[in-house]
Amino acid sequence: MTDKDVIARILRVDQAGELGAVRIYQGQRAVLGKGRHGPLLAKMAQQEQHHLDTFSRLISQRRVRPTALAPLWHVAGFALGAGTALLGERVAMACTVAVEEAIDEHYADQARMLGEDEAELKATIETFRAEELEHRDIGLAHEAEKAPGYPVLSAAIKTGCRLAIWLSERV
Repeated sequence: MTDKDVIARILRVDQAGELGAVRIYQGQRAVLGKGRHGPLLAKMAQQEQHHLDTFSRLISQRRVRPTALAPLWHVAGFALGAGTALLGERVAMACTVAVEEAIDEHYADQARMLGEDEAELKATIETFRAEELEHRDIGLAHEAEKAPGYPVLSAAIKTGCRLAIWLSERV
């Protein structure tokens, strides 16, 4: 039987993470939405919105307290998306790759923690994980690794994601 506190932390952090993802894509679309990446960013944003809506519904159904840091992630996500997009398409794609790689690890860890009693939640997380990996692959296909300072940028964004995950599980 999966511990209720574990489920609460999973739902809390996943809702927060998807809020951040929605805002990252909104920031990128504000800068690059009229360019060649516009339709691609719109599709990824739509998937992230579906993820957010799903976790918001689960939080409500299971009466889990959302993170108190949502206002921070609302602003930080948009700033990260717009800021990287202002540095160019490759940097925006590098942001996507870094975020999605961090989320892939995070979702994989969560799926391993969930017991058989949470098969439906585990399946949801695995489905969303596959979509996040599609986003990573799109970023790689659009030359994310050719962004100036890619290794440093990627490491910084992944570190920020891991910190946001740790905080959102707890606050």
